[in-house]
Amino acid sequence: MEDLLKVGVITTTHGVRGEVKVFPTTDAERFMELEYVILDTGREKRELTIQNVKFFKNLVILKFEGIDNINDIEKYKGKELWVPREEAQELDEDEYYIGDLIGMDVLLEDGTRFGSLKDVMETGANDVYVVETEEGKEVLLPAIHDCIMDVDIEKNAMTIHLMKGLL
Repeated sequence: MEDLLKVGVITTTHGVRGEVKVFPTTDAERFMELEYVILDTGREKRELTIQNVKFFKNLVILKFEGIDNINDIEKYKGKELWVPREEAQELDEDEYYIGDLIGMDVLLEDGTRFGSLKDVMETGANDVYVVETEEGKEVLLPAIHDCIMDVDIEKNAMTIHLMKGLL
């Protein structure tokens, strides 16, 4: 399990006073409850205290304490924002953090290993799981109850029903 969970990615600056536009990888409203995020600069992780939160279309606009100039934040375009797992949002039943799913073994109903989960595409209607099969093929599985039978985070395994037409 990951110790940090991604909550967004800085897309660009907003104005000249150090604000940034963030593409959220969590519920955008979640940023209203956060006191800080951890910026992964590529070389180090830096804690940034959130001073102000606004929303614009599908983006979150963040202002951080101590960053008051566009030049201080511009270099972080494309960088990811994280929170510690203990600060993470409570999940409902049948909800999982993407970081906990990536790399998971994918098994067929009979227990045969089908492949491993490589990515999760968030499409809006339902997520789509990208599975690399044992043969190296990529298969897209809709994250619906008809297809995903069981997810066991502790065993790092997912059991699936392979619906017709998915191969």
